[in-house]
Amino acid sequence: MTENNSQAKFSRRTALAAAGTLGALGLTIATSTAGTAAPGAKAPKPTLTFRADGTFKVIQFNDTQDDEQTDRRTIELMERTLDSEKPDFVVINGDVINGGCVTELEVKQALNHVVAPMESRSIPWAVTFGNHDEDSAAATGMTESKMLKFLQDYACNINADSIPGLTGTSNTQLLIQSAKSPAKSNAKNPAFGLWLIDTGRYAPDSINGQDFAEYPDWDWVRMDQVSWYREQSIATEKKYGKKVPSLMWGHIALHEHRAMWFASIDSRTEADHARALTKHKIVGERNEDECPGPFNSGLFNAFLERGDVKGYFVGHDHVNTYVGNYYGVELGYGPGSGFGAYGLSGAERNRLRGARVFELDENHPEIYKNTRLVFASDFGIDLSANRQITAPAQPITQGKPGKK
Repeated sequence: MTENNSQAKFSRRTALAAAGTLGALGLTIATSTAGTAAPGAKAPKPTLTFRADGTFKVIQFNDTQDDEQTDRRTIELMERTLDSEKPDFVVINGDVINGGCVTELEVKQALNHVVAPMESRSIPWAVTFGNHDEDSAAATGMTESKMLKFLQDYACNINADSIPGLTGTSNTQLLIQSAKSPAKSNAKNPAFGLWLIDTGRYAPDSINGQDFAEYPDWDWVRMDQVSWYREQSIATEKKYGKKVPSLMWGHIALHEHRAMWFASIDSRTEADHARALTKHKIVGERNEDECPGPFNSGLFNAFLERGDVKGYFVGHDHVNTYVGNYYGVELGYGPGSGFGAYGLSGAERNRLRGARVFELDENHPEIYKNTRLVFASDFGIDLSANRQITAPAQPITQGKPGKK
């Protein structure tokens, strides 16, 4: 279960010839706690709780990315990981399904296959949406908003409603209640936070008459979402009298992921990466180029200003697994979890199927203690480079007691 350093290259997106400009990185970093939340910003109450011993564990799956005939090994990987790690919360970090479904029922079956492992174990879970989740919407009518409504009907789902007027589906702030709160007290004392942000789907055809030919065609976090995070962070600090340390998940990488790997904005040599390994404490593999959109929205700069987000973790680039510390914020990948999606080449196609584990501990000075990877190979799951479908589809079970 160790993470391996590698620079083996894998290319799938020729659109990455242009990387975009890291303009936001050059902005002045504010370190004060001063700030004014927007009138509508309101800190949530904690919905999760640390265990009595002060620990809390999160599992990140991502790119489960399949249709209603989900590769059975994806489900096996999820089940084996959950049974081994016994997490307190699970996030499926985007590209929950692919565009292969042709009916509404098939979309629901595809979603059900990858949330059922948490539901059957009564583990709280949520999703972020990725670029592929709406790929079948033209045929099925299942938009992200309809998928969200379907998913929220599961007993253990804790995705927030989408916010009217805010870009993205189900941008979510979750707070974890401290185990140190007095047993008979109704006071809320969040010790840690979990943010989920929708990084969008694809770039528009054009902006101001200019198309995106030869540019990355992925979407990006929009400025109103950055403002939402910042304002919610400020409101949370004011409500609870402290900055609440947090982690954030979004599907698509930031431009800063690539900058960290090379310890450089413009230069991308082996020597640059060798320097970055030490400077940014990088561990893990990079087998394909990072695939952010054409613009840098400044989300990372907002992390630096607020000082509460300790790590931002992504998927999207299935065969990258690395993590490092970029100016005090961990930037990292979870490996692609879905056996039905692309992987490495040839016989190694499924070598990196896995999940990322996050361990929190209130007794640790930073609360966020560590992160590590688990792989399908750790559980002896068949890694053959073939397709092993789930057929017929598993029954859909929703609406357990306590949730409509």
